Amino acid sequence: MSKFVDPRGFAEWEATLPASVLRDPIWRTPAYRFGLWLASLAKKDFNLLYADRGSRNTAEQLLRAVEAISGNLSEGYGRSTGPERARYYGYAQSTTRESRDWYLKAREMLGEEVVEQRLAVLERILRILSAVIPRERATPPHQRRRRRSDEPDAQP
Repeated sequence: MSKFVDPRGFAEWEATLPASVLRDPIWRTPAYRFGLWLASLAKKDFNLLYADRGSRNTAEQLLRAVEAISGNLSEGYGRSTGPERARYYGYAQSTTRESRDWYLKAREMLGEEVVEQRLAVLERILRILSAVIPRERATPPHQRRRRRSDEPDAQP
Protein backbone atom coordinates (compact mmCIF):
# COMPACT_ATOMS: atom_id res chain seq x y z
CA MET A 1 0.00 0.00 0.00
CA SER A 2 2.78 2.38 0.83
CA LYS A 3 6.26 2.84 -0.51
CA PHE A 4 7.52 2.39 3.04
CA VAL A 5 7.84 -0.92 4.84
CA ASP A 6 5.12 -1.52 7.41
CA PRO A 7 6.29 -1.69 11.03
CA ARG A 8 7.11 -5.10 12.50
CA GLY A 9 3.97 -6.85 13.69
CA PHE A 10 1.59 -4.77 11.58
CA ALA A 11 0.99 -7.40 8.86
CA GLU A 12 0.13 -10.07 11.42
CA TRP A 13 -2.40 -7.76 13.08
CA GLU A 14 -3.83 -6.65 9.73
CA ALA A 15 -4.46 -10.31 8.80
CA THR A 16 -6.87 -10.57 11.77
CA LEU A 17 -9.17 -7.79 10.55
CA PRO A 18 -12.51 -8.36 8.83
CA ALA A 19 -12.49 -8.00 5.04
CA SER A 20 -15.04 -5.18 5.28
CA VAL A 21 -12.50 -3.03 7.12
CA LEU A 22 -9.80 -3.71 4.54
CA ARG A 23 -12.18 -2.83 1.68
CA ASP A 24 -13.18 0.51 3.16
CA PRO A 25 -11.54 3.42 1.27
CA ILE A 26 -10.15 4.86 4.52
CA TRP A 27 -7.92 1.77 4.81
CA ARG A 28 -5.77 3.25 2.03
CA THR A 29 -4.85 6.04 4.47
CA PRO A 30 -1.61 4.98 6.19
CA ALA A 31 -2.04 7.28 9.20
CA TYR A 32 -5.43 5.69 9.86
CA ARG A 33 -4.08 2.13 9.54
CA PHE A 34 -1.20 2.82 11.91
CA GLY A 35 -3.45 4.70 14.35
CA LEU A 36 -5.89 1.81 14.51
CA TRP A 37 -3.06 -0.69 14.97
CA LEU A 38 -1.48 1.44 17.68
CA ALA A 39 -4.83 1.53 19.51
CA SER A 40 -4.74 -2.27 19.57
CA LEU A 41 -1.21 -2.20 21.00
CA ALA A 42 -2.17 0.50 23.51
CA LYS A 43 -4.86 -1.77 24.98
CA LYS A 44 -2.13 -4.24 25.91
CA ASP A 45 -0.06 -1.39 27.34
CA PHE A 46 -3.11 -0.18 29.26
CA ASN A 47 -3.51 -3.57 30.96
CA LEU A 48 0.11 -3.57 32.11
CA LEU A 49 -0.02 0.01 33.36
CA TYR A 50 -3.42 -0.32 35.02
CA ALA A 51 -2.23 -3.29 37.08
CA ASP A 52 0.02 -0.84 38.95
CA ARG A 53 -2.18 1.37 41.11
CA GLY A 54 0.15 4.37 40.70
CA SER A 55 -0.01 4.20 36.89
CA ARG A 56 -3.77 4.03 36.44
CA ASN A 57 -4.18 7.67 35.44
CA THR A 58 -1.39 7.31 32.89
CA ALA A 59 -3.01 4.13 31.57
CA GLU A 60 -6.38 5.79 31.10
CA GLN A 61 -4.98 8.97 29.53
CA LEU A 62 -2.71 6.98 27.22
CA LEU A 63 -5.51 4.77 25.93
CA ARG A 64 -7.87 7.72 25.42
CA ALA A 65 -5.26 9.67 23.47
CA VAL A 66 -4.16 6.77 21.27
CA GLU A 67 -7.72 5.71 20.46
CA ALA A 68 -8.54 9.30 19.48
CA ILE A 69 -5.96 9.25 16.66
CA SER A 70 -7.85 6.89 14.35
CA GLY A 71 -11.19 8.23 15.62
CA ASN A 72 -10.34 11.76 14.51
CA LEU A 73 -8.98 10.52 11.20
CA SER A 74 -12.21 8.57 10.61
CA GLU A 75 -14.32 11.59 11.34
CA GLY A 76 -12.22 13.84 9.12
CA TYR A 77 -12.13 11.38 6.24
CA GLY A 78 -15.90 11.62 5.90
CA ARG A 79 -15.88 15.41 5.56
CA SER A 80 -16.59 16.78 2.12
CA THR A 81 -14.08 19.64 1.90
CA GLY A 82 -10.35 19.88 2.39
CA PRO A 83 -10.49 22.51 5.14
CA GLU A 84 -13.00 20.40 7.09
CA ARG A 85 -10.80 17.31 6.73
CA ALA A 86 -7.74 19.32 7.74
CA ARG A 87 -9.44 20.38 10.97
CA TYR A 88 -10.02 16.78 12.07
CA TYR A 89 -6.63 15.66 10.81
CA GLY A 90 -5.22 18.46 12.99
CA TYR A 91 -7.05 16.97 15.96
CA ALA A 92 -5.48 13.62 15.10
CA GLN A 93 -2.07 15.29 14.95
CA SER A 94 -2.64 16.79 18.39
CA THR A 95 -3.72 13.48 19.90
CA THR A 96 -0.70 11.81 18.29
CA ARG A 97 1.56 14.25 20.11
CA GLU A 98 -0.41 13.74 23.32
CA SER A 99 -0.01 9.97 22.92
CA ARG A 100 3.74 10.43 22.56
CA ASP A 101 3.76 12.41 25.79
CA TRP A 102 1.90 9.65 27.67
CA TYR A 103 4.18 6.96 26.27
CA LEU A 104 7.20 8.91 27.48
CA LYS A 105 5.63 9.06 30.94
CA ALA A 106 5.05 5.29 30.86
CA ARG A 107 8.62 4.38 29.84
CA GLU A 108 9.61 3.03 33.22
CA MET A 109 6.63 0.66 33.42
CA LEU A 110 6.46 -0.43 29.77
CA GLY A 111 10.18 -0.65 29.09
CA GLU A 112 12.40 1.14 26.61
CA GLU A 113 11.95 -1.33 23.74
CA VAL A 114 8.15 -1.18 23.79
CA VAL A 115 8.09 2.59 24.10
CA GLU A 116 10.64 3.07 21.31
CA GLN A 117 8.51 0.93 18.99
CA ARG A 118 5.35 2.90 19.88
CA LEU A 119 7.18 6.22 19.45
CA ALA A 120 8.39 5.15 16.00
CA VAL A 121 4.78 4.49 14.93
CA LEU A 122 3.66 7.82 16.37
CA GLU A 123 6.48 9.61 14.57
CA ARG A 124 5.40 8.02 11.31
CA ILE A 125 1.80 9.17 11.84
CA LEU A 126 3.03 12.70 12.60
CA ARG A 127 5.12 12.78 9.44
CA ILE A 128 2.18 11.64 7.33
CA LEU A 129 -0.16 14.20 8.87
CA SER A 130 2.42 16.97 8.51
CA ALA A 131 2.32 16.37 4.75
CA VAL A 132 -1.44 15.80 4.43
CA ILE A 133 -2.83 18.67 6.52
CA PRO A 134 -1.36 21.57 4.46
CA ARG A 135 -2.49 19.86 1.26
CA GLU A 136 -6.05 19.51 2.60
CA ARG A 137 -6.10 23.10 3.85
CA ALA A 138 -5.11 24.29 0.38
CA THR A 139 -8.05 22.51 -1.27
CA PRO A 140 -10.68 25.11 -2.18
CA PRO A 141 -13.68 24.75 0.18
CA HIS A 142 -16.13 24.34 -2.70
CA GLN A 143 -14.15 21.49 -4.27
CA ARG A 144 -15.24 18.05 -3.12
CA ARG A 145 -12.67 15.27 -3.19
CA ARG A 146 -13.61 12.39 -5.45
CA ARG A 147 -13.07 8.95 -4.06
CA ARG A 148 -13.18 5.70 -5.94
CA SER A 149 -16.38 4.88 -4.09
CA ASP A 150 -17.91 8.16 -5.41
CA GLU A 151 -17.19 7.40 -9.06
CA PRO A 152 -20.01 5.99 -11.16
CA ASP A 153 -19.65 2.44 -12.37
CA ALA A 154 -17.91 2.21 -15.73
CA GLN A 155 -20.05 1.13 -18.64
CA PRO A 156 -18.71 -1.73 -20.81
